[in-house]
Amino acid sequence: MHNKMEKIIDESVQGTAITLAKKENSTRKLYIESYGCAMNFSDSEIVASILSNEGFSTTQELEDADLVLVNTCSIREKAELTIRKRLEKFNAVKRHRPHMKVGVLGCMAERLKTKLLEEEKIVDMVVGPDAYKDLPNLIQEVDDGRNAVNVILSKEETYGDISPVRLNSNGVTAFVSITRGCDNMCTFCVVPFTRGRERSRDPQSILQEVNDLADKGFKEITLLGQNVDSYLWYGGGLKKGFEKASEMQKATAVDFSNLLEMVALAQPKVRIRFSTSNPQDMTLDVVRVVAKYPNICNYIHLPVQSGSNRILKEMNRLHTREEYLELVRNIKEIIPDCTVSQDMITGFPTETEEDHQDTLSLMKEIKYDYGYMYAYSERPGTAAARNMKDDVPQEVKNRRLTEIIALQREHSHFRSKQQLGKTVEVLVEGSSKKSDLDWMGRNSQSFVVVFPKENYKIGDFVNVEITDCTSGTLIGQPLGLSNNN
Repeated sequence: MHNKMEKIIDESVQGTAITLAKKENSTRKLYIESYGCAMNFSDSEIVASILSNEGFSTTQELEDADLVLVNTCSIREKAELTIRKRLEKFNAVKRHRPHMKVGVLGCMAERLKTKLLEEEKIVDMVVGPDAYKDLPNLIQEVDDGRNAVNVILSKEETYGDISPVRLNSNGVTAFVSITRGCDNMCTFCVVPFTRGRERSRDPQSILQEVNDLADKGFKEITLLGQNVDSYLWYGGGLKKGFEKASEMQKATAVDFSNLLEMVALAQPKVRIRFSTSNPQDMTLDVVRVVAKYPNICNYIHLPVQSGSNRILKEMNRLHTREEYLELVRNIKEIIPDCTVSQDMITGFPTETEEDHQDTLSLMKEIKYDYGYMYAYSERPGTAAARNMKDDVPQEVKNRRLTEIIALQREHSHFRSKQQLGKTVEVLVEGSSKKSDLDWMGRNSQSFVVVFPKENYKIGDFVNVEITDCTSGTLIGQPLGLSNNN
């Protein structure tokens, strides 16, 4: 049940190396591997752009690389273990290529800088998410034989002025980053510590990137942020600095609903998605904008994390079960065919069987279209790790997770069946994993749809009649191109 639009760990792309067209003047080769959420993959595109100006071309062959960078994730323990194994592998290659340098980027950087650089000596360079513009200096340091580190988190950096190089792109869908960092201190989450305070990117630079992507033939753009709903531009600076803004700044500020509308109007033939939404920050203004513009997809990823008010409070989620249900009811009222998906953490400290039943009953009430479900994994540095004992036994976590996943599968199937007999517009993204004779794409609601290729091509918007489904996929017959091409 994975869908690549999310700030979710998409298992199929973890650790993919990325390549770009070779530059004429490039002298050195860069191998870059990404782990974690879409934001990290988007950041790797920024890094590739910065380094291509420094004479690096990318390679997919580790053995050819002069510089190896791994963009890391610390959201779960499993991600960190995978990255450790990769670093061992890079060091084995390094023995045969002594001039090869290895750097760690991203979310693990701050926490493990001394460990990786000084104690274990397995990397040459450690660079945090806000320091990518410093890469040329850091590489110079490393070339001169010194270790280099910059994990300073910034209050200003949004990389708004860097045009990302699209890596591993299908040429059809792209991510555009609109905010960095997060101010919501959910007690289970490491993001505020690894990515810093929340700041928004200049709307003009976002529009420019969107228009540029449309000119290059991209058909679908996802606006990306740790929490897109709290996007707020009033001339720069931190989200929480807004209360000190001048009257003029406040009057001309751009919030997420304004930004969404600007983007939808700028490119009426391009599909717009956004991720991730936070229930406590999402306003009905945003939902109304989604309803108003046909090119904004009727799909909202709305993490809930738990159905129990007591656990939500322990998680420092600033919404209650009742407020969340009310929001979902409003969404469905304003956009009747909107799909809603969830993130769920089971086995959070102190979670009882009753709390778990609350989560299942919330799921039954909403019947999510899909979801991303995890067992709680304690992250160093978070409030939960500091103040709470990870006291739910692993076997209990596993059983509860299994129950949540089984229920979600049931609901996904129920929601898929509701699409039977409908005609939906599908954007062709590529060949179906199961058969080369079929295309795969998504409808506005983000359901995966497969249908016979016939004479359609990647990037086409095709009207498809849905004739069959599994719990995760709709199957249909193409009726012709939609009027969106």
